[in-house]
Amino acid sequence: MEPAAAVVGRASPRVGEPPAGHGPAPAAGRVGSTAGLVFCCAMAAEEKIARKLGPTARVGLAAANGVPEGRLVSFGIAGSLRGDLPVGTVIDATRVVDESGATLWEGGPLGVPGARDGTILGASRIVDDPADRARLRNVTGADAVDMESGALARSGRLAGCIRAISDTPDLRLGGIAQGAKPTGEADLVGLLRGFAREPRVTVRAARNAMRALRALERVA
Repeated sequence: MEPAAAVVGRASPRVGEPPAGHGPAPAAGRVGSTAGLVFCCAMAAEEKIARKLGPTARVGLAAANGVPEGRLVSFGIAGSLRGDLPVGTVIDATRVVDESGATLWEGGPLGVPGARDGTILGASRIVDDPADRARLRNVTGADAVDMESGALARSGRLAGCIRAISDTPDLRLGGIAQGAKPTGEADLVGLLRGFAREPRVTVRAARNAMRALRALERVA
């Protein structure tokens, strides 16, 4: 997840509050069969959408709240590492890699209509600098980056990854990058500081985050 979703989200239970399984009974949405899956999100805005698909857990940035039990799906928004992957694109990933390009998980897509296959880089930090994005694209071959998929993949229980693009090398996060606490809650002080430094970039990033969330809603 990219911290952008914190700006448009609300507070919701973290992992263990209540435990994994929070949400409605698994239901077949537009993603096909979701039985037995737990949809793991960093932020409340992502989790609200994921509840349409089945049980959820809010794991926070880089899974700071912990990784729940069960078969896991990494669900939320991500940053593109490619200039030709626009905001709103939904990726039904078939591979997750680390920053060296090593494979952490590989599997079939979940069958999200209209989504494209791709590789997600599970980073331990926010990646917003265009040069850094280009370097990671060259090293890993990944299409997009988030901060949760790596931790979820390392659990050995990842079943899939659904991510919508919210920012690109040309459409950066700006101050939105300071808009969330590790737990996934909004950091309003950080957001205001970021806005003061890059007001136009930050406003644009918030709008793009909304576009990405709407793309997730269309497939949920």
